[in-house]
Amino acid sequence: MRSRTAEWFETKVKYDKMMEDGTQKKVPEMYVVDALSFTEAEEAITEEASHYSTGEFDVTDIKKAPYSEIFFSDNPSDDKWYKTKVQFIIIDEKSGKEKYSGVNYLVQSNTLQNAVKNIEEVLNTGMQDWKIASVAETSIMDVYEHQIKPTGSKE
Repeated sequence: MRSRTAEWFETKVKYDKMMEDGTQKKVPEMYVVDALSFTEAEEAITEEASHYSTGEFDVTDIKKAPYSEIFFSDNPSDDKWYKTKVQFIIIDEKSGKEKYSGVNYLVQSNTLQNAVKNIEEVLNTGMQDWKIASVAETSIMDVYEHQIKPTGSKE
């Protein structure tokens, strides 16, 4: 597993997709991009969508993602994305009571059970106590990380 913390945006793209029966249908799909602003997120998803869309497409929605860290899998069969809420357990020094601090992650996996295994693999390396509050499959098709262009590049 590889972890990446960044400013993530969830984007929706609507484009013409060739269906199994040979007809074309306009379909919406969600993608996540790493960007510093809404403008940069739109630019990034427009560039990415131009690679897989054969016709016109529209960016219909952009919003900040409710997570700042994504766990990427090295397994090529992990083709789904799961939103995971983890509660870190904090002991209040004054009262001695447990408090919880919730954090959302996006985890790449192929099944719900593997998503849980992947999050455990990453979080078990830390020292803090935690528990998984929820794991849910998302409709996210892919995640695009920001590509740094070399200095002087015209791309």
